[in-house]
Parts: sequence; C-alpha cells; structure tokens
Amino acid sequence: MPGKITLSELPEFDPAEHLKDSEDIAAYLSAVMEEGDSAELVHALGVVARSRGMAEIARRTGLAREALYRALRAGASPRFDTILRVFHALGLELRLVPRDQGPSEDARPVRG
Repeated sequence: MPGKITLSELPEFDPAEHLKDSEDIAAYLSAVMEEGDSAELVHALGVVARSRGMAEIARRTGLAREALYRALRAGASPRFDTILRVFHALGLELRLVPRDQGPSEDARPVRG
C-alpha cells in the first residue's frame, strides 16, 4: 500500500483554472446562485474575473483594478451595481424566473 498523502502535499485547487469558456462560467455562477449565499456569489465573481483577467474586467466595468479586487474579495459586500457591471463585463446577464418554474424562453434579463 502506498504511503499516505498529507493535506499539505496536495496541490491547491483554483477553480479559475478550470473556467475555459462562457458556458463554464455561466454553469459555475448558476450553481453558486442556486445555493443562495451572497458571500459565495461575490467570491465566485472574483474567481471568474481572475479567470478572464482582472485588469480586463476592470477596464470593461469602468472600475479601477484595485477597487474591483476589493469589491470581490472574501467578506466584501459590493453594491448591486458593481455586481451587474461585472456580469455585463463577462458577457453575462441575470434572468429572473418564478421559483416554481425552471428557466424558460420568456425569462427577462436584468439590465444595469
């Protein structure tokens, strides 16, 4: 039987390295949103922004890179406007549907 591996020997997992395209990003953020944890959504937006290049996302949102890092860090509570700007900079939009229904063709996007 091979020797045991300690936790400290395992490589650190970075989800940003696994978000290859818009579909991956949308699936990741949708899964996070289904959990209903706003702090986790902020963290996930930070992961996605890093995967696409924080400087580029900052440029697209019109925010300073440092301000975007602060807004999307653990424990931050960014304004909803900032969250919408990040979604739009990523080429995504939020769609609202009644809880008792799944996604439909009639879902209306939230525009910022």
